[in-house]
Amino acid sequence: MKSHGRLSAQATRKPRDLMAEPQRVGAWTANVITLFPEAFPGVLGLSLTGRALHQGLWNLRTIPLREHGVGKHRNVDDTPAGGGAGMVIRPDVMDAALREAGGRLPVVYLSPRGRPLTQARARALAQGPGLTLICGRFEGVDQRVLDAHEIEEISIGDYILTGGELAAQVLIDATVRLIPRVVGNQASLAEESFSDGLLEHPQYTRPAEWEGRRIPDVIMSGNHAAIAAWRREEAERLTKERRPDLWRAYRDRETGTPHDPAKDAQLSGASHQAGTEPAQDKDEPR
Repeated sequence: MKSHGRLSAQATRKPRDLMAEPQRVGAWTANVITLFPEAFPGVLGLSLTGRALHQGLWNLRTIPLREHGVGKHRNVDDTPAGGGAGMVIRPDVMDAALREAGGRLPVVYLSPRGRPLTQARARALAQGPGLTLICGRFEGVDQRVLDAHEIEEISIGDYILTGGELAAQVLIDATVRLIPRVVGNQASLAEESFSDGLLEHPQYTRPAEWEGRRIPDVIMSGNHAAIAAWRREEAERLTKERRPDLWRAYRDRETGTPHDPAKDAQLSGASHQAGTEPAQDKDEPR
């Protein structure tokens, strides 16, 4: 087990990596089940999330899946039942890793057939105690262990990755930055994309003119009401042009119209990943 974070040391029967840090009791915690624990913290150890990790605002614990493998070579996978290409992670191996993680935290499997990760979902996850994340590989994880542990599946997009480690870092980053004190200026969180269902308005800084392009006059006017109105108009324009699915959902909320996610998927061009098309390539995506 590798731990990242800070607090009082605790006795354990299992030797701990001397380079690891003890966990902060009560802090938001990410348990990551992975074949590649060395991939963590990765970018999560940098910038705001890295500083917050070392300050003990959140914990990161990696659970190496290989340690729960079976046989001489600690195999974690086997051929798919019914035939087919690739390999599938065994349910007994994954179950053992989940039991090491403990049952205190909800479990999320990064999967292409999961519900899309949204800002609202990240905000809800940030308000909880933390997560146990499963990083898939190969053709996926045996469905029986997913059902047995009632595991939620989340997708970070309609594309294929070679494994779930990058996706896990995306989910953790999106969530951890919403934990109080991680981002210094909390007001910036309220103004960014998706915070109110719209994409963010354009941003500008000095110099006032760059290569013949000037900052819009209204931004330089000092009229805060006019600036706020312009930013709102730009946010609505960009959302309508670039994300018609978000625009429709936003308008439905404004008018009180019942929300239909199926129409949003059609507008965004998203594929229904749980449908008849293959959900995985040779390697397990998100």
